Amino acid sequence: MATLVLSQRPLLAAIPPMDSAENGSSRPWEIKVDASHPAHSFDPDQALGSSMDILPYGTVDKVYTEPVIKECLSAGWGPITYRQNTELQIAAWHWNRHGTWSDPARQSGYFTGSSEPFEFLRHSYGYPLPRRGNTRNGGAEHGYSRLTDGNPSSYWKSNPYLSSRFTGEGDALHPQWVVIDLNAVEQISVLRIAWEEPFARRYEVQYWTGEHAMDKPTEGKWAAFLQGTVANGQGGTVTLKLSALPVAARFLRILMTESSGTCSPNSSKDPRNRAGYAIREVYAGNLNDAAELVDLVQHRPDQGQTATYCSSIDPWHSASDLDEHAGDQTGFDLFFTSGITNHLPAMIPVAMLYGTPEDSAAQIAYLKKRGYPISYVEMGEEPDGQYMLPEDYGALYLQWATALHSVDPSLKLGGPVFQGVNEDIKVWPDAQGRTSWLGRFLDYLKTHGRITDLAFMSFEHYPFPPCDVTWSDLYREPQLVSHILQVWRDDGLPADVPLMNTESNVSWQLTQPFTEIFAALWLADSVGAFLTAGGAAYYHSPIQPEPLRSGCHGWTTYGNFVADENLNIRARTSQYFASRLINLEWVKHGAGFHRIFPAGCDLKDAAGHVLITAYAVERPDREWSLLLVNRDQSNAHPVVPVFHDQNGHPMHLGGPVRMASFGSEHYTWHSDGPNSRPDPDGPPLSTTVDADAHTVFTLPKASVTVLRGKMG
Repeated sequence: MATLVLSQRPLLAAIPPMDSAENGSSRPWEIKVDASHPAHSFDPDQALGSSMDILPYGTVDKVYTEPVIKECLSAGWGPITYRQNTELQIAAWHWNRHGTWSDPARQSGYFTGSSEPFEFLRHSYGYPLPRRGNTRNGGAEHGYSRLTDGNPSSYWKSNPYLSSRFTGEGDALHPQWVVIDLNAVEQISVLRIAWEEPFARRYEVQYWTGEHAMDKPTEGKWAAFLQGTVANGQGGTVTLKLSALPVAARFLRILMTESSGTCSPNSSKDPRNRAGYAIREVYAGNLNDAAELVDLVQHRPDQGQTATYCSSIDPWHSASDLDEHAGDQTGFDLFFTSGITNHLPAMIPVAMLYGTPEDSAAQIAYLKKRGYPISYVEMGEEPDGQYMLPEDYGALYLQWATALHSVDPSLKLGGPVFQGVNEDIKVWPDAQGRTSWLGRFLDYLKTHGRITDLAFMSFEHYPFPPCDVTWSDLYREPQLVSHILQVWRDDGLPADVPLMNTESNVSWQLTQPFTEIFAALWLADSVGAFLTAGGAAYYHSPIQPEPLRSGCHGWTTYGNFVADENLNIRARTSQYFASRLINLEWVKHGAGFHRIFPAGCDLKDAAGHVLITAYAVERPDREWSLLLVNRDQSNAHPVVPVFHDQNGHPMHLGGPVRMASFGSEHYTWHSDGPNSRPDPDGPPLSTTVDADAHTVFTLPKASVTVLRGKMG
């Protein structure tokens, strides 16, 4: 047997239990199952799936081969969701490279993919937006904002679909804004704005009082400069004396509420060119004795510029903006015909934040003409990470819903596809003082009589900071999952709108626990807690192999496989074996609806941590199946499952009971740079026991176990 090698930053060990078999007590612990009423019911072919995300450039042909797809599917997950990564890169998505430009002579403007299926779509493409206003966002740490790039010919422009022409509402109801982060508190009295057309006729310059304006939006407020309100803007380059005396501020905001509705002579006649607001460059500071601006803004076309953030971005772009090396988004024909969808309806995205309703409608029309089965449609990608306010997302959502339902009224649409968070997402207070992002989005749909257009609510789940994961985080996962589902309900999500976790893993960046036994136990708890709390669909990410590479505290990889740069699979990770226990032992895909019942165990350590969690399902074949997680790193524990009926009478498994276990005795991760590997590397151990009411089952230390059988 291989020698155990600890990670570079060892995970914290559980405190030994005060009353356990290893501490002088041999009594088994009772796994209590309340079999009197189910907590929830689910069909694994709808509720337990995986995802296909963007791939490294040039790897589509390596992933979509029969051996790799067969290996991917062997983890047992059912449906799949296609992740639309392009919007995280602040880029327009060409799901079909064939289509039409709104300005065909210049091969620029707003692109609509062809709905006619005349070529097999193997790839799709990203076009970084040239009118970008965010220096960085929740997904992009490259590129730059045009507001502080120092180039007088480039500019930011807001999304025209948020103007009154398209929303049917006054521009003041969807104010657009630009935030300047000076990165330190400075004394500010002057702002210079070089406007492009369309410019703002009405706007206000504000400063932030409080904590970080973007990261902590409820811990401060925007205050207007005494001379910062403009009621009749004329465009051009204007220098505004904001106050007689400088004001100490780090964050400045230009809040725009009325557009000029004009466009430059060189622009096409497309009405979208004159909708919204556009700014070439911003400057901030003070005037010297010669009345010259002492500018405190760094103007440069890279991440070293003074950072800016914006309310929205115009999806206008041109053919020359194509970035072929940004990553490989799978083409829809390859996706649906390769077998990776498991022959089940798939969840697919549409580009909404940086797209057009016409393009998304054409995408749906294309898929329908091909006859590909669609389960759900996710609208946009992580608007909270793109700094979009909920009312703006709501306005886009309704325009897209109208366009998509005109193609197929039966489509099930949803979102907002939140970033992985553990708490309610907060934004700057509105006029009523409301700060909940989801609550305000739901109110927008309800106010417009369109709440039925939200067929599901989706979010991502990446619970732990990558460099701070410890073993004790395992104890928190079930509560984190049940808590966030309750948060969304408390925000006003209707009871009949299902909750879907459409992308999930331990953390949002690589960290060594991804490939340690920690990840197997985390995944079992995460899935079990989600379904017990009433979640409708859980997608584990990703399904495909990815190269082994350096992460926090050691070498690791996402997902189920250890692979080299050519995606040759060298080994299987702990998450792979946990996936098989969940999908091939605990539940039965293809069998129909399962019922899940409340279950638990009283065993705790000296610090009060629950050491054994339990998730009980009754399968359609009337077998009972228990998913048991022993989170004690040091000790095995004897247990006896007891099922209590409506009258409180105990029942037990009897006859042949299948037991399958996977834990630290079967798997150890060795961090050794590019030679990192698991050894031993499974597989789970399984046996069949002729059980009765007195049978004791022993859960190995740090393990996931499934017990399955019928009542005796």
